[in-house]
Amino acid sequence: MIDFLRGPVVYLESEYIVLDIQGVGYRVFCPNPYAFAKTEGPVMVYIHYQTREDATLLFGFPTREEQKLFRKLIEVSGIGPRVALGILTGGTPDQLISAIYQENITFLTKLPGIGKKTAQRMILDLRDKLDGLSSVPIQTGLFAVAAEAEAKAAALPWEEARDALKALGYTEAELDRVWLTMKKEGADTGTVDVLMKKALGLLYIAK
Repeated sequence: MIDFLRGPVVYLESEYIVLDIQGVGYRVFCPNPYAFAKTEGPVMVYIHYQTREDATLLFGFPTREEQKLFRKLIEVSGIGPRVALGILTGGTPDQLISAIYQENITFLTKLPGIGKKTAQRMILDLRDKLDGLSSVPIQTGLFAVAAEAEAKAAALPWEEARDALKALGYTEAELDRVWLTMKKEGADTGTVDVLMKKALGLLYIAK
């Protein structure tokens, strides 16, 4: 069983990275491979190892918490590894865990591959199994409503920047990946112009 791999990223695609481990290239499927684009030198990738009749697959994550959350997600009926990866591209672990605790069906059904019934199963199966996986206090009640309103207000400049970038010819998939990277790096705040410059820098690196 492989728990983690440490080595340089020698290649990346939209769904995976390739790590060079002592001369052997390991293909590792990740929620956001482009997060590793600016990394120099060896990286630590936490691994979920899966064997099937037709393949052996590695799924990788930058933190132990994401690895654990991925494993919890694939325990839910109807969520396989590929869907779980899609879920992790749609929000940070803290956002996902908060949505599950708050029973936020609206947020969960916006995640790739998640319908209303699967969102309800996620809440039912996971809300008592996620202790210790969130780095921020879980907010409920009026605090949760205020936090959601604040998050929506913060996202407005990006919506304008996103529309402008789409007009320049960038695809929805490219912009989703860039926005996820910006959020993970704490670079998701600022004016429309500031967000556009940050996004264009990441889009240039990805190419």
